[in-house]
This record gives sequence, structure tokens and C-alpha cells, in this order.
Amino acid sequence: MKEVAKMEFYNRSEERTGVQESQMYNSKFDVQCDFIMVYGIDDTLESRIAEFKKRGYIIHLMTGVAWGKYVDYLDGEFDGREHWDEGQKMRDGTDVSHGALTPYMVPTVSFANYLVSKLKRAVDAGVEAIHLEEPEFWVKSGYSEAFKREWGIYYKEPWQDPAESAEAQFRASKLKSHMYARTLDRLSSELKEYAKVKYNRDLRFYVPTHSLINYTHWRIVSPEGALQDIAGVDGYIAQIWTGTSRTKNVYEGILKERTFETAFLEYGVMQELVRGTEKRMWFLHDPIEDNPRYDWENYRKNYFKTVVASLFHPKIYHFEVCPWPNRVMNGKYPRGKDGEPIPADYATNLLTIMHTLRDMKQDKYSFDKESCAVDNSDNATVAKDSVSKTDNIITAKKKNANKTDNTIGILMADSGMFQRQFLDVPQEQTLIDGHPVLNDGQEDELNDIACFNAFYGLSLPLLKQGLSVRPVQLDNIRRFPNYLKNYNTLVLSYEFMKPEYPDIHNALAGWVNDGGTLIYVGDGSDPFHDIRHWWTENGYKNPAQHLFECCGCGKKLKNGLHEFGKGWLGHMNIAPRDIALDKNITNKYRDFVEEALNTRGIVWNKKSDIILRRGKYVITAVMDEYDEDKKYVLKGTYFNLFTPMIDIEENPELKTGSVGLYIDVDKIKKTNKSEIIAISSRVDDFKETKKTLRFTATGPENVMVSARIYMKNAPLKVKAVLNGNPMEITCDYDKKTSTVLLRFWNSPDSVQITISF
Repeated sequence: MKEVAKMEFYNRSEERTGVQESQMYNSKFDVQCDFIMVYGIDDTLESRIAEFKKRGYIIHLMTGVAWGKYVDYLDGEFDGREHWDEGQKMRDGTDVSHGALTPYMVPTVSFANYLVSKLKRAVDAGVEAIHLEEPEFWVKSGYSEAFKREWGIYYKEPWQDPAESAEAQFRASKLKSHMYARTLDRLSSELKEYAKVKYNRDLRFYVPTHSLINYTHWRIVSPEGALQDIAGVDGYIAQIWTGTSRTKNVYEGILKERTFETAFLEYGVMQELVRGTEKRMWFLHDPIEDNPRYDWENYRKNYFKTVVASLFHPKIYHFEVCPWPNRVMNGKYPRGKDGEPIPADYATNLLTIMHTLRDMKQDKYSFDKESCAVDNSDNATVAKDSVSKTDNIITAKKKNANKTDNTIGILMADSGMFQRQFLDVPQEQTLIDGHPVLNDGQEDELNDIACFNAFYGLSLPLLKQGLSVRPVQLDNIRRFPNYLKNYNTLVLSYEFMKPEYPDIHNALAGWVNDGGTLIYVGDGSDPFHDIRHWWTENGYKNPAQHLFECCGCGKKLKNGLHEFGKGWLGHMNIAPRDIALDKNITNKYRDFVEEALNTRGIVWNKKSDIILRRGKYVITAVMDEYDEDKKYVLKGTYFNLFTPMIDIEENPELKTGSVGLYIDVDKIKKTNKSEIIAISSRVDDFKETKKTLRFTATGPENVMVSARIYMKNAPLKVKAVLNGNPMEITCDYDKKTSTVLLRFWNSPDSVQITISF
């Protein structure tokens, strides 16, 4: 029979989706992504690699660079010297631990040598890439003998107690970042050379890491932007999930979880690690999280929010779809006697999303620049969609307005991690499974140390009312030429971070002079202004004075907006933390930003919804805490990917606080060829003839498949066969959308589907 059509599916070698797993292969969690990061180096390493490779996976290795099963090193088995003095310690002498006999490590040169020796075994086993995750040094640590030695080597002066002064805290944290950058540089260089010399193989090296926002909030130091200076690092995994993004923050004086908004900002700052480079970024999602006390419905709601938040950054199309598939597919939650296994519909829906994420490399994407809100009256009609041609949500009013990306940038720097605590400020957080949460009874604590109010004070008031806010790496201004060329407006404050080098201000001044608008928010009250650094050593009370001077304004700048060259320099003389705490100040800040946008001819279309069209996909979010009575509706017909059966929906209503992932039916090309629209399994061997359509579907055991397939006409017959035996399959054809919904059971041994026309 002559073949007339064949659908091409992405090859695993593109590594668009992956998971990490420490367990042996199990058919119940075989989610059929592209690659697997086998986790940890133990006696089962080679057998785990062999089993997953037999199942078709590309093999990577992941292990912790700050913690792990490293007792042999600590006990002196590696080199004959005990290394327990290299664990991170707090001021009272207690260890900062990830578990029993698992201290967070001070990354000494000796420890790096030990990790190289262990990781060579993974290279010998044939892994194609190594991921060293979570280079974490806690702010509250810095008291071990190993760290004191490193201080003397780095600063050439005696160790200082980090809690004694702002300067000591800043210098301690800067050293912590340097030590992990040094370790990652040594590891990547040595292991790549080892693989090349011994096997003539190019080994890849990645760093899975939390976002700069999260690490700063949780008071952990890590080389975030500094990772870009390490030649041996080929990319990153943005470890963002509900466990980081549900961390409470303050907006208009209210402390609560804002999972979507926080995740939106976290993914935004992480894409800055690869923007303008050839390095790769995977965005991570987790269908559950490290805290086992939540139930499945809570996990599902927040998981959807993180997925949607990540998809609003369309230049990233690689994903870690599940950190630990075994604990998702085989776990029971809440943990304890009342725990329940994963609901069947959630398992199906998860697989649909995981396989949809392999299709996110869409060349065309655009934000809807107008709200899809409608009048709530009885005869209200759906607003006509209006789509911007650039990656923005705000729109230009004047013909001479800058036509580049109108996203507003909030500048951040690694130095924000260096000034999160001093003078014995208490830690308001405790650890659950190695990750911090607010202590019980601390929900009313609104102080800046607990809640990172300064950053959220600058970002949330803008995002909450429809501006496309992106955290921007301050230090990248000096790393990459024209780094700021796609921005019209930037917001900056040195009340929670500091510029490491003065030449950053020359670049900022040049950008303003060429037409940019820079809004500086700060009152000079941050005690870290007084530390020993380049600005104090050159006669400035704070680095903002040097910035203003570079812009031709002298050391002081009055409140308001001031023309500078072709651009504008604004100053709001207030501590950014106060913007988060006081609603009246929040409104004043928003008004100031709106005035600055108006100088550029930019109209801020205040609204709660954000909608991105990414090829055939439509990503939606409607935030709460602003105009919650407004009704939002998408015009048209869509397949809802957040439903287990990929429901068909006409003019779906977008409720306040909701997120959505849809496929626009109008974007499905109606031809004589069939097309799989969405499916909760991996598809291979897709072949269509004049009379039949055949493909194989592979997935975890005992999970129901939903498959939405475009077919010009209703099928005459459908058949599912597993290992030569017929299986039950249902078929429902929708004439309006010309799609069929198939339902059958997944299997890791591949189900053969035949549809007759």
C-alpha cells in the first residue's frame, strides 16, 4: 500500500525534555521523555545506566555539588585526612545539614579533587553529560575552620565574624560565591579533559540551580550570574517549582503565596543566563514538591501555575518535566496513613503536558496587547483579540516611540545574595527536606530579611497590573555588548544589592543618553552602603551618587524625571521595601513608573490578564488582587490541555487567579493529512496511508492515554494491540473540530494503534 503521509516527531537527541531519578528503572514511572539524569554515584550506577539506556533514553548523570553521600571523604578514606571541618557551620557551631551525616560542604580544592575522582566513574560508564546541582552556601554559615582558612587565602587578612558588621557579611558571602565558581570551573575543566583524552568524547557539563531571586530570598549564596564566566559550563537547569515559587512575599502590605507571579519572575531571571549565548537552559517543573504535607489538588493547582509561568518566556523550549518521577507516579500524599496515590486523571493530564512541552519550539509568538476582558452586562460580547507583533504587553502611542521590546526590566545582581543578613538578624525559616519555609507563627512577619521586600516591592506592583516585567542581570551589562538594547525602561535600586564594578554606570549612562529611561528607587538608608568597596574608597556615600554623576547630574538627583540626552533619568527617593509594605506608597510608585512610560509615548494598559500566543498554543494567566470583578473570555474554540480528556471549549472564561494552556483550533491546518494534536504518551512510527493511520504509543504502566487527533473524516474502526493481544480502546469523533478522542491504556512496551478510514 502506497504511503502518502508521515508525521515527523522530534528525535531524542534534541533532549527537549528530561527527568532526574535515583531509583532503578520501573515501568510505572517510565514517562518517556528524551533523556534521564541518573542521580548519584553508588554501587548501582552501571546497572541503572544500562537499564535506562535499553529503554532508549539518552543518559546524563546528576549529583549534588554542595551535599551528597560523601561520608568516605569526610571520614578520611579518600586521602587519609578527615574533612569534617569542611562542613558549613553556623555561629553556634552546629552544622548546616541536608540530612544525617550530610553537611552542606565548604567547597575546598581538596573537595573538588574528591568529586573529580568520583565523577570519573560516571564518565567511564558512558554518560553524555554531567549535572552538578545546587552550589549552595548558606548566609547563616561561615564559621567552619575550612572557611576561615579560605578567608585568609582570599582576603589576605584574618577571618571576621560575618555577623559583626555589614562589611563582614558582604565579604563572607562574596567569598562563598567565589569558592563554588572555582569548584565548578575545576570540575568542568578536568572532567572534560579526562573524557577527551581517555575516550575522545566531548562531555557536556551543566549546573542545575535555583533562581537568583529564590536564593536571595532564602538567604543562600551561589554563583548565579558568575556561572556565565565559566567556560566549561554548557548550560543550566532552572530549578523552579512550587517549592520555590510558593514562598510567601509581600504586596500592598499583604504576605501570602503568589505562586504564578513569583514563578514568572524566577523563570524570567533564569533565561538571562543564556540570552545572547549558545548555552542551553532547561526550565524545571515539579508535579509535587519536597514538602509532603500537601494533597494532590494543591500540588496540581500550583504545578499548573509554574508550567504557565515558564511558557511566558518563549525563547526557552527545553524542560525538565519531573525531578523525581518515581515519587510522583508511585508516591502517596499527604505523607502518612491518609496519603492517596496519584489521581488517575492527574496522571493522564501530566503526561499530556510533558509531551506537549516537547513541541514548544515555536518560531512565531506574540503577546495580546489588549485585555480580553468584557463587560459583565447580560448582552456583553467577547472583545476582539488584538495581538502585538513584538514581545511586549504595553503599547506605543507615539509614532516616534522606540519600537524595540517594551518589556520593563528590574535590575538584579549576584551581590543581592551578599547582604541578606548581619548583626545577628534571626533566621525566620526552617528546613523541610533541605528547603526553607517560614516557621509556624511567622506568617505576620513582614520584615525585609524574611520576605525580600525590596525586590518584590519593585516588581509585583508592575506585574500585577499587566506590565511584562523581567528581572535583568546587572553584571551582564559589562559582559555582553548591547545587552540592554531590547529594553526601553529599567528600574534600579542599590538598597538591596550593589554594583561590583563602576564601569557598569558608564554603560547605563550611555544607554540613557541613547534614549533609554532609567528609574532609580532608593533613599540611601541601606547600611551596606558603608562597606569597604570601590564607591566608598572613591568618596561616594553610595553607588547611586556615582551613577548620577555619570549621567551629568552631580552626586545628588532630585525626585522626579529628568531629561538626559535622548532619554530620561528618574529618581524616587524612597526605600523599595516600603513599596511592598504600604499600599499608598505602592500606588505612588506605580504612578511614577506610568509617568516615566508616558514620556516615551508608551501607554500602560492596566489589566489582570496576560496572554501569549506561541504558535498554535495559547498561554493565559489572570492574576488576582486587581480588578477582580472583571470577566475575561477567550474568543474562539480551543483544546484545553489542562483537562484529562483535552476538552473542546468555546469562548472559555478565564477566572481570576486562573492559568491556562490551550491549543487554538483555528491554528490546526485542515488538510487531508491527519495530525496528533495532543497525547499523553510518546508517539513513534506514525504512518498514514489512504485507508489507515498507524502509530505506536509508549508510556508508564497503568496510566490512561488521552489522544486528540485531527482527522478529516470520522474513522470507521480503531484498534489497539499490545504484544500481539487486542486492548480496549474508545473513540469519540467531534465533527466541528474534525478531531477524534482516543482513550486506551499506556504501556512501556508500546501499544500499536491502527485507525481505519
